[in-house]
Amino acid sequence: MFSRILIANRGEIALRIIRACHELNIEAVVVYSEADRDASYLQLADEAICIGPADCAKSYLNIPRIISAAEISDVEAIHPGYGFLAENINFAQICRDCGITFIGPPVEAMQLLGDKIQARKLASKAGVPIVPGSDGALDTESMALELANKMGYPVILKATSGGGGRGMRVVHNDITLRSAFNSARAEAEAAFGDGSIYLEKFIVEPRHVEVQVMADAHGNALHFYERDCSIQRRHQKMIEESPCPVLDKQTRGQLAEAALKIIKKAKYVNAATVEFLLDNDKNFYFIEVNTRIQVEHPVTEMVTGHDLIKWQLKIAAGLPMKLNQKNIKHTGVAIECRINAEDPENNFAPSPGKITRLILPGGPGVRVDTHVHQGWTVSPTYDSMIAKLIVHQRTRTEAIATMKRALREFIIEPIKTTIPACLDILSHNLFVKNKIDTGFVERNF
Repeated sequence: MFSRILIANRGEIALRIIRACHELNIEAVVVYSEADRDASYLQLADEAICIGPADCAKSYLNIPRIISAAEISDVEAIHPGYGFLAENINFAQICRDCGITFIGPPVEAMQLLGDKIQARKLASKAGVPIVPGSDGALDTESMALELANKMGYPVILKATSGGGGRGMRVVHNDITLRSAFNSARAEAEAAFGDGSIYLEKFIVEPRHVEVQVMADAHGNALHFYERDCSIQRRHQKMIEESPCPVLDKQTRGQLAEAALKIIKKAKYVNAATVEFLLDNDKNFYFIEVNTRIQVEHPVTEMVTGHDLIKWQLKIAAGLPMKLNQKNIKHTGVAIECRINAEDPENNFAPSPGKITRLILPGGPGVRVDTHVHQGWTVSPTYDSMIAKLIVHQRTRTEAIATMKRALREFIIEPIKTTIPACLDILSHNLFVKNKIDTGFVERNF
């Protein structure tokens, strides 16, 4: 096992990794920007190193500074968390070249799966159904128009790199496709440094279902069941739950088997999330693999009892998973709400500022993952997510009730947050009846 690692991230995921490290007797070194100088989790780390100003390009995305911090702090490995450099192939390769273990998949697997077009091809070779679409990146608007008319509208444009809904556009006719093509490319270029996009048939009213997978370097690949991430706004997840409430035992097994086929085909090691769309007839289609730990990983931890960050650390250290699939049980229902510093009444505009009053919820079955504290100033520079509220109960009905109670207890002032929006969604008749899909928020709110 490692004795000392560096965490190349910030906020709640940095704190989450620090805690996992300390429970495994690993020293945790954390980097921070000048904007995060007063973050309370820095005091919990064994060492904290400033790597630059608030600007991400000069700090959390600055590979030379992060590698320098790793070298001067004498760590054996780097955990990238999620976002920032977590899926950056160049960063993973530099870690390898410097003799530092990258706590994530091998570079070769990232190259195969990080590019969505290559991932689609690999899934197809593995016998996993994929959404019909282009065989590669679309170089011109005319290529996109020709394929869209051949397949039939609606279609969706997607960035070949990155995720989080950036570079993604749903289009319903030639006119909107023409404008969406260039705007999607520009957004993808700005977000990921890669403006290439591809096109898929848009599945109407699908559910977004993802399978959590772990694989070690000893040939073991296991799934930790699925999460339903259908509650989204502009392709950004808001609420996640496990299990997916519409899956029967047979479809759940087929979905997990499909995810493992892809992971094994890619010779993948460490944590991955294999994402699918599920239509109304319970047909599923592969869409992408996230080659990192996910924001919503606590949902899986609550229903399986497995600490996924600890598994990441153990696997990266070369240890085998002393588990078989039968050891991984799924108990009860877990729901997660992402709490963002945004104003739902003002088109979810960012709401940065100083938190002068903070009361965290608690009670049976309630977990809060957050790095913020009373007196903390939410920066406009970084992602707006400031907390994750997770509940675990025996049934979905009980989990919804506990989540609503916990959200009402959760007080963050004076900034605006998405707590009211989450309460509205959880209280909606169709959510309670489990009649949801990825367009639920846009249609009903």
